[in-house]
Amino acid sequence: MEADENLEKGGGKELKAVQGNIRFENVRFEYTPNEEVLKGITFEVKQGQTVAIVGATGAGKSTIINLLSRFYDIKSGAIYIDEVDISTLTLDSLRKHIGVVLQDVFLFADSILNNITLQNPQITEEEVIQAAKDIGIHNFLMQLPEGYHYNVKERGTMLSAGQRQLIAFLRAYVYQPEILILDEATSSVDTYSEKLIQQATDKITRGRTSIIIAHRLTTIEKADKIIVLDKGSIVEMGSHRELLALENGYYRNLYEVQFNKKEIENQ
Repeated sequence: MEADENLEKGGGKELKAVQGNIRFENVRFEYTPNEEVLKGITFEVKQGQTVAIVGATGAGKSTIINLLSRFYDIKSGAIYIDEVDISTLTLDSLRKHIGVVLQDVFLFADSILNNITLQNPQITEEEVIQAAKDIGIHNFLMQLPEGYHYNVKERGTMLSAGQRQLIAFLRAYVYQPEILILDEATSSVDTYSEKLIQQATDKITRGRTSIIIAHRLTTIEKADKIIVLDKGSIVEMGSHRELLALENGYYRNLYEVQFNKKEIENQ
């Protein structure tokens, strides 16, 4: 395993125009020697598809999205974007095409506007406002004192988990990445924020290659493909309906535990 600051050694190619096809090929990874976290992971995400990753805590879900952004390099195998091995790319050129929305959203002690633009002078306030309207959160932001100029404390402690994630959605959307990575919040989210998050998810993933660590039923049901991880291996892969149809399947059992069995009977 290499630390992030060492990944750039040896230079790399610039990733320019991106369609958004992703392929993991027999990927193995370990944080600690001889303790594999991912064990021969192979899957493909086609341009514009939404793929949900589900599994128990520690199954390797977060590791997959960390490897796609090259926060770590893999032990063996390969990860491709549009058939280009990402290990050959510069980190900056790779990451500028990937928008990331994580559970633990970091906000600076600054205005919401600056937290969204990251003080990039090429992004105007008008563009931010239009983007917020596009994904349905403009009214929420305008309800805050001073709206887009509302100053938040570091890490956004004055805002709820749902509100912080909505701001992270807008931050990602403003940059218009070809690939989106979303780690849905597991913490309790109020009903209003939940609705806005779902609307924002639908908008930002539409037509965009998206990989989502999914905890919400609505996200899982709408995904083009579901990847089920268990102890670092893919144990099942398919659509929501296909996986529910597997008698005693891992996904079906997970679904029955997490959601009401009656919902299965109505599928």
